[in-house]
Amino acid sequence: MFSVLAFDGDTAVGLINAIEGFSTFACRPLVNVHDVVVLPSHRGRGIAAQLFAETEVIARERGACKLTLEVLSENRTARDLYTRLGFDNYRLDPAMGEARFMQKWLDGS
Repeated sequence: MFSVLAFDGDTAVGLINAIEGFSTFACRPLVNVHDVVVLPSHRGRGIAAQLFAETEVIARERGACKLTLEVLSENRTARDLYTRLGFDNYRLDPAMGEARFMQKWLDGS
């Protein structure tokens, strides 16, 4: 796991937490962007894009084949940013369609 921080002076104003995993399809590491946050007072300044740029540098240095992330379908602001940064819906073989993220609660929730 690693984190990338953005500062305005001495104040942290943005953060990405990323977790290194492994792509069994590519037989290489991958980096999953788990958390992205920019303080409301600093949004719209390109901070998230800068955080992603640094995250990509680190991922490439580690030999990762890709960056992955999850985003809620109704979070249009985030989805638009991720699309501008080159992210696309997950698919291995376009003929098979898009992959779906699924879960099973283990604690009764």
